[in-house]
Amino acid sequence: MQIDKLRGKELDQLFKAILSLETIEECYELFDDLATMNEVQSLAQRLEVARMLREGDTYHAIEDQTGASTATISRVKRCLNYGNDAYQLVLDRINEKEKSK
Repeated sequence: MQIDKLRGKELDQLFKAILSLETIEECYELFDDLATMNEVQSLAQRLEVARMLREGDTYHAIEDQTGASTATISRVKRCLNYGNDAYQLVLDRINEKEKSK
């Protein structure tokens, strides 16, 4: 994993902070304080790109709907194909929670 290079006390603290959040509103508040709007938008965009790739959307459709560059789409696709399956994990969990509502 690439992130292993960053592994340590500070990153553990960040992840523990995120895991401690209980509501979407708390997420909005933390990320408003923690990151720039561009950083938050980039993260959200990548997750949407992953969702669309999983659904079989074309690069062109993804570009049009998300504004993501082909480089970003390719990076996300590479993670979907060869990564840690984290996109699949979270997207499956989101789908499960939405279905159970």
